Amino acid sequence: MLDVLKKIVQEVSIAPDLDSVLNLIVRRIQRAMSTEVCSVYLFDPEDQCYVLMATEGLNQEAVGSVRLSAEEGLVGMVVDRAEPINLENASEHPAYKYVESTGEERFNSFLGVPIIHHRGVLGVLVVQQKAQRRFDESEEAFLVTLSAQLAGAIAHAEATGSLGAMGEEPSGEIVNLRFEGVPGSAGVAIGSATVVAPPADLNSVPDKVAKDVEQEIANFEAALKLVRRDIKVVGRSLAQRLRSEEQALFDVYLRMLDDNALAGEVVARIRQGNWAQGALREVVMEHVRQFSMMDDPYLRERATDIKDLGRRVLAYLQEDAPAVLEFTDETILVADELTPAMLGEVPSEKLVGLVSVHGSSNSHAAILARSMGIPTIMGAVDLPLTRIDGRELILDGYSGRIYVQPGEDLLTAYRDILRGEQEQAAELEAIKDLPAETTDGFRMPLWVNTGLIADVARSLDRGAEGIGLYRTEVPFMIREFFPSEQDQAQTYRKQLEAFHPRPVTMRTLDIGGDKSLPYFPIEEENPFLGWRGIRVTLDHPEIFLVQVRAMLKAGEGYGNLRIMLPMVTSVGEVEEASRQIDRAVKELQDEGHDIERPLVGVMVEVPAAVYQVRRFARRVDFISVGSNDLTQYLLAVDRNNPRVADLYVSYHPAVLRALVFIAREAHKENVTVSICGELASEPGGALLLMAMGYDVLSMNATNLPKVKAAIRQVSKEDASQLLKDVMAMDDADRIQKFINERLTELGIALPKQPVVV
Repeated sequence: MLDVLKKIVQEVSIAPDLDSVLNLIVRRIQRAMSTEVCSVYLFDPEDQCYVLMATEGLNQEAVGSVRLSAEEGLVGMVVDRAEPINLENASEHPAYKYVESTGEERFNSFLGVPIIHHRGVLGVLVVQQKAQRRFDESEEAFLVTLSAQLAGAIAHAEATGSLGAMGEEPSGEIVNLRFEGVPGSAGVAIGSATVVAPPADLNSVPDKVAKDVEQEIANFEAALKLVRRDIKVVGRSLAQRLRSEEQALFDVYLRMLDDNALAGEVVARIRQGNWAQGALREVVMEHVRQFSMMDDPYLRERATDIKDLGRRVLAYLQEDAPAVLEFTDETILVADELTPAMLGEVPSEKLVGLVSVHGSSNSHAAILARSMGIPTIMGAVDLPLTRIDGRELILDGYSGRIYVQPGEDLLTAYRDILRGEQEQAAELEAIKDLPAETTDGFRMPLWVNTGLIADVARSLDRGAEGIGLYRTEVPFMIREFFPSEQDQAQTYRKQLEAFHPRPVTMRTLDIGGDKSLPYFPIEEENPFLGWRGIRVTLDHPEIFLVQVRAMLKAGEGYGNLRIMLPMVTSVGEVEEASRQIDRAVKELQDEGHDIERPLVGVMVEVPAAVYQVRRFARRVDFISVGSNDLTQYLLAVDRNNPRVADLYVSYHPAVLRALVFIAREAHKENVTVSICGELASEPGGALLLMAMGYDVLSMNATNLPKVKAAIRQVSKEDASQLLKDVMAMDDADRIQKFINERLTELGIALPKQPVVV
């Protein structure tokens, strides 16, 4: 059964559309379980009912016409209970409903299993037999396992199928297709999708209209020629080591590329209007599907060969005729996985939004997007990349919703929200030079988190009083090799000079986890619990010393440098890093530089550090909390995993209690404590942190005016009462709701409610 399961899931994953997926499922399950009937019902959101979408064994005329509500029949009972229903004689059950057009009165045994996706019942898988018997436990387990495996694939195929129909309806009735993701950066964007596909990845190549058909064909034929050459070279190099029948495999490869095989079909698709890369993807994936569904194991393996050939051709196509990204004045950049480097590919004046199929709200790309004020959605796992290039999108960064081909009513509603955001920004502009001071005179320093040089002007323009976190890894990530000491010093000096005399806190290189360098790969099964942060740089003192020396040189004459150590878990790490910093200071002083030892602090990001705050405080000048990682480790939630994104909640009682404890412990040693995680960027979170006693709040520049406005509208007593009420609560959702209600009572503006269709 396991082999059957794997085969069905594999076939479904490469099926071209929803109908193919469903028909394949019912055929394969009927054969695998040796039943007389297998059917699948899917939820229709418009009619709020479950529709018979495919069947093997019932009357085919019933497909598409049989509709059952969630309260009707045995299918409705499966939906209502969200669990399997296994009956020996279905017609005798009180919930049984006879539907004449199906012909199912002939069948007695019934097993129905819910197809659940994102906690909602997407549909129901049903198997039936004439004989009166209960399906045994292994059969039920097989169907339950299969439904769990297929849920995502069916949802994806359903969405892709809807998109495939777009543009084919002259009336334009197919509008407002909605996809769910995770809010990455608040705000609303309306624009045109530009899809960035990773190199040599057939699955991610988008459809595009061929502007010059003959040129596309020429590009394809040139790539074919190079692949044929490569195959011949490999065949000749292995000729002495292979038998004649094995050498013949290379001839098979070459024949696949003949004009009468793959090549001819690709050229035909190009002439139909698709560009070369999209046409190649269509043809290769169609052949892969056909071979994958064959029973003969030898023929099934040809699917791998075809996919390999497709990748080889695509690689040359992308090298010799790379995809030229076209940016409209309102570009929404869409990628399978956003990277910081991608943000720089679009002219800043044209980039209005970002969408990533993978990743979460606290991935590095999302954090940078927030600092740049770009509405962003992460973890949109059901969004079909290949079908949306050039489509009009609405991106709702408050709710995590993406609307493809929105209707006029929806566009009007979101344009109203955009106007409201612009009006609020104008109001906040008036307070940029005023301090973040409560109504009863308490002053709260507001600093910023930066990583790009463009962040500097934006931060100063919004009234930042210092930098609480400068992510030094960003200059490392946008290069192809380690930057030299001089290169680093020049980069760091721009930050220190621009903010002088305000303090600038530079975090030493923090790679690993979700931040990797292409020239220094770290391959680990569990990178967040692996070699990252201070662990890497202490193991490589040559990297650490060069960076510290560059920081010290950059700060010469300014005196506003602070150095911060990431991911510390032990006193030994702090002491070793301090020795290295002292060594760098001494070296530079000996070289004639006029520098002094800067303030040095540590980041509290892991539970081990929480319970050593006082020990750290005795050895450093300041403590800073990285609440993003701390939340991740306390809740055991990978912040880049959209499947558990809803479990990553900053207002979790455990997180709040840890934050209170850290501030109290640091102050026992008379050491200042700040926070540089995203919690400080939220008005509600900022008020709680102020009440906890944090000395500095550091956030992305975009949110600084909103946080300042919130602080200026309350008293310190109001914030303390909010904290007291929240700390008495034990549920994160209730806490979030309570904070929103309390902010509204205090007159603090919250984003307009997103539109739902």
